[in-house]
Amino acid sequence: MTIKDDDVRILVREVVSRVLAEKDAALPVSKSTPSDKSVAIGADHGGLSMKQDLAKYLAELGYAVTDCGTFTPDPVDYPDTAYAVAKLVSDGAASRGIIVDGAGIGSAMVANKVPGVRAALCYDLSTARNAREHNDANVLTLGARLIGAGLARDIVKVFLETQCTEERHKKRVEKIMDVEKRYLKK
Repeated sequence: MTIKDDDVRILVREVVSRVLAEKDAALPVSKSTPSDKSVAIGADHGGLSMKQDLAKYLAELGYAVTDCGTFTPDPVDYPDTAYAVAKLVSDGAASRGIIVDGAGIGSAMVANKVPGVRAALCYDLSTARNAREHNDANVLTLGARLIGAGLARDIVKVFLETQCTEERHKKRVEKIMDVEKRYLKK
C-alpha cells in the first residue's frame, strides 16, 4: 500500500486541526483588555501574499501582530484561519482582526458566527470608515482577488484609525449585540 503526498497532507491538516481544537477547548477564556494596537491577522492561500504585506505594514505602523496563518501557498480552508482570527478578537487577545481570502465573503460569514465579533467585508475607504463609525466592526475581511495591495493598506489604515463615537451608532451596535445574545446557546 502506497500513501500519496496529498493523502499525507490531508491527514496532517486533520491531526493539526484536532490538536489545536483540543488545545483551544482546554484553555480558559480570557476576557482581558487587549492593547488598542493589537491585531490578529490570517488568510487562506488566496490571501497569503496580501496578508504578508499587511502584516509588515501593521508592524511599521506600530501594531503588535498575531499571525494566525496560513504560512505557505498550499491550499487551506478559509474557515480555519477566519475562526482563529475571530476567536482571538472574541477572547480579548486582540483588539482587531483582519482576514484575507479570495473574495472576503466567506471569511466574514465565518467570523460573524463567533460571539462578540462584528466582521465587515470592505472594498474601499468608504466601506471601511462606515464599518467602524456606524457598526463598530472589530474584524475586517478583504478580498485579495478583488483589490490591490495599495488599496488594501489604505483600507486597513482607515479601519484601524476610525472610531465609533456617535451615540446613535453605539445604540444600534448594542441592538446588534442583543440579537446575538438571543441566539447564543446557554
